[in-house]
Amino acid sequence: MNSGRITPKVALAGVQWMFFILANTIVVPITLGQLFGLPPGQIAFTLQISCILTGAVCILQALAGHRFAIMDGPSGVWWGVTLSLVAAASASGTPIAEIGGGLAAGFMLAGLLMVVLGGLGFSRQLTKLFTPVVMSISLFLLAVQLIMHFFEGMLDIQPSGHMNGPVAALSVGIAVLVGILSVKGRGPLANFSMLIGITAGWLAYELLFPSAGGPAAVQAASATPLFPWGAPRLDAGILLASFIVGLINMSNTVTALHTTGRLYGQPPTDGQHRRSFLITGLSSMIAPLFGQLPFGTFVSSLGLLESTRILHRQALAIGGALFLALGLVPQLGQWFAALPISVGSAVLFIAYLQMFGTAFRAIQGQGIDARGFYRIAVPLLLGISIMNTPASVFAELPLFLRPLVGNGLVVGILVSVALEFLARRAAQAEARLPGVGAEPLKMDG
Repeated sequence: MNSGRITPKVALAGVQWMFFILANTIVVPITLGQLFGLPPGQIAFTLQISCILTGAVCILQALAGHRFAIMDGPSGVWWGVTLSLVAAASASGTPIAEIGGGLAAGFMLAGLLMVVLGGLGFSRQLTKLFTPVVMSISLFLLAVQLIMHFFEGMLDIQPSGHMNGPVAALSVGIAVLVGILSVKGRGPLANFSMLIGITAGWLAYELLFPSAGGPAAVQAASATPLFPWGAPRLDAGILLASFIVGLINMSNTVTALHTTGRLYGQPPTDGQHRRSFLITGLSSMIAPLFGQLPFGTFVSSLGLLESTRILHRQALAIGGALFLALGLVPQLGQWFAALPISVGSAVLFIAYLQMFGTAFRAIQGQGIDARGFYRIAVPLLLGISIMNTPASVFAELPLFLRPLVGNGLVVGILVSVALEFLARRAAQAEARLPGVGAEPLKMDG
């Protein structure tokens, strides 16, 4: 499965990984640069740095870190928290540079936390807290959050709030094509369904909508000062939120490694956890210097692995190297940055459906009884409810609570951890009372 030989299949899978990384990360530096009011040239520079850092971290993880084919990139949890804080600052009139400076300090704290706790073997404690049920809830909520995001991207929603009908129709066609290739395809058609979908979709988009263009235009890069979002400053509320979100981000790594380990048939070792946390933590400490989000292990990589059935870590290393090259060759990076968001969203929409299946299968194996089913329903439905609640609803809360309470993924995971703890305590108490228990709930399989 993971021989050192680079075959044409592995090389082509590397190109597919490059597009997967691109579609998952290209919008992040552009969006955040605009939110923090950076000039176009500086946004272009942060885009280049994003390609270089993300590519380098993926190579290191594949060859020397966890050594699985799962990517690292700008953390989705941190992206949600950052957007929440910036929205709250805009509503309250707080200078954006103060929030940016507080986030820079929080990012570095979270990275240091990951390095230190990871080196001390904290992954064992996280494994105890993040039981298979919690991991399944995390996968469910992450799948819902991402699917919602990519569905909106497929519709190409305009400033007026209406979808772009022709583009949405093309997106649906691309999604159907990738879905059919993934499920019904054999051999290369299934292995490279995402690459086929992106290539065919991009070509069709250019032919049908030649003047539409892709993401926001990227201009020539210009040098940018360190900490472009604002000089680091200590903010107690943001630091507290950073500590909690940092632990959630670490839990995502544990979930990703353990779930991927099942695909490989080899559970991750303590050494793999330590090396993974070290690389992700150090890169997260470097990230705010250049206006980047902290890094995280992408649980969503499972969707690509299960769709394509290519588990070679060398493919991820090749994809990371190609993505790094986009940052080193600005003209090449700018060309690939023009990938239409609707095309990338349509392909990733199908890829991430696999995450839902992974979570469902994990839940089925837990033997949840009728009462215990609430341990799934409460955090899952609460998290989805918060995801669909406007951010303005939480405007009355203190600033440091808004990005936590207003983040459905974070709340769902924390509630699931709490319910699992209470369930264990209740089970221990019932074990002392013979004859007490609930009938198991039979789930259709």
